[in-house]
Amino acid sequence: MSEKPVDALTESEAEAELKRLAEEIAEHDRRYHTEDAPVITDAEYDALARRNLAIEERFPALVREDSPSLRVGAAPAEGFTKVRHAVPMLSLAKAYTDDDVTDFIERGRRFFDRDKELDIAFTAEPKIDGLSASLRYENGVFVQGATRGNGAVGEDITANLKTIADIPAKLKGSGWPEIIEIRGEVYMTYAEFEALKQRSAAAGGQDYVNPRNTAAGSLRQKDPSVTASRNLKFFAYAWGYTTADPAPTQYDSVQKFAEWGFKISPLMVRAKSAEELIAHYHRIEEQRSALGYDIDGVVYKVDQLELQRRWGFVTGEPRWAVAHKFPAEQAMTTVQKIDIQVGRTGTLAPVARLAPVTVGGVVVENVTLHNEDYIKGLDSTGEPIRDGIDVRIGDTVVIQRAGDVIPQIVSVVIDKRPADAVPYEFPHTCPICGSPATREINEKTGKEDSRRRCTGELICPAQAVEGLRHFVSRGALDIEGLGAENIDTFFNAGLIKTAADIFTL
Repeated sequence: MSEKPVDALTESEAEAELKRLAEEIAEHDRRYHTEDAPVITDAEYDALARRNLAIEERFPALVREDSPSLRVGAAPAEGFTKVRHAVPMLSLAKAYTDDDVTDFIERGRRFFDRDKELDIAFTAEPKIDGLSASLRYENGVFVQGATRGNGAVGEDITANLKTIADIPAKLKGSGWPEIIEIRGEVYMTYAEFEALKQRSAAAGGQDYVNPRNTAAGSLRQKDPSVTASRNLKFFAYAWGYTTADPAPTQYDSVQKFAEWGFKISPLMVRAKSAEELIAHYHRIEEQRSALGYDIDGVVYKVDQLELQRRWGFVTGEPRWAVAHKFPAEQAMTTVQKIDIQVGRTGTLAPVARLAPVTVGGVVVENVTLHNEDYIKGLDSTGEPIRDGIDVRIGDTVVIQRAGDVIPQIVSVVIDKRPADAVPYEFPHTCPICGSPATREINEKTGKEDSRRRCTGELICPAQAVEGLRHFVSRGALDIEGLGAENIDTFFNAGLIKTAADIFTL
């Protein structure tokens, strides 16, 4: 079902839509910032945020106290001491097109128009896709490190940050302020990510989705030795509270960081015009796949710190900076087969097994097909997706890994469809226990649910095992030393069948 255009909304519709968007965006913020487990792409998230902002601009009297435009990030996770940032860690405005970048530059020139002789310069640097961190140094010594959290309050992860070789325990050289909070991005290289996946698979451990989530999860370990084993990296690119500016400009300040012992991006440049910034954006985009780590755009900032202060801030964002996002990365591959997995609630979840293909530096071999209707080319409301084209075994498909989340199929290359490819027959019985798999009527909509569920419940081994896995998981009892692989072993050996059996082991 398509959304109603903003300019066609009535006031009451706009009010309801702003409520829905506030709740939906808050949930996605929580999943991204607190759980490190996003379920939508960056592009989809940005579309929600842009719609929210467009409605607020048309109906300013309806702006909510919990509006996403007034909020940064999400509440800090439980389990770590809270740290209030002396200077908030703000988000950046987004640019999606070259015209957006030109508008950003022109806004700056108009703001400073009265200073005819003013020579505004800008910086451009890659936007690293990791976890933001703030490092407090007093008299050159690292004393505290924190996550971004909700922008105002983060989590104290000092012990874990001290295990990262790129973060100096004591600043090198001289000339650093008495107190300064160095800010930057903690990330994991593709090589380290693949090595970790292989080590985990060999040990029968968990699978890891992508480098960004893995880096974030590594920083939130209770045991710093686990963080140390992940070989995380850190790029410094900004600062928060300081008793003195590192230098008069953004560019020179970051160069100071390098003198003090930090790694900085070698792709940071100065520029004088939108044309120069855009040209550098495209140069970085061309180099993106060869960098060895995730980036999802290029950040532009006014170079002179005095001009940054004069231009100021608006609704939790600096006016003097913007993040120019890359379009979603895509690749072409083939569907080799379709498997059906059974979850703890009995949902039959189809997964396409793909010919391995590299997207954004990560090898992709599997992609979720969500449900029966999705395979047929329909969304949950019955509206066409992918131009209404179904997915078949043998099909050539285009996948994308936008925002470094679970890959998705964005289109089927119908011209490459094999002549013998037939529509996929979704099973009406559970592939594990043989019980009927039915589509229930959704009580809210009165329509048939898009998901097909096994009716076997606990007689179904798949549901029983998944239920036990959930029972001992971090989100439930969090039983130390009893992970998913142990549950499988004990279940297959007949030692446990229900949650109660766990306590008699």
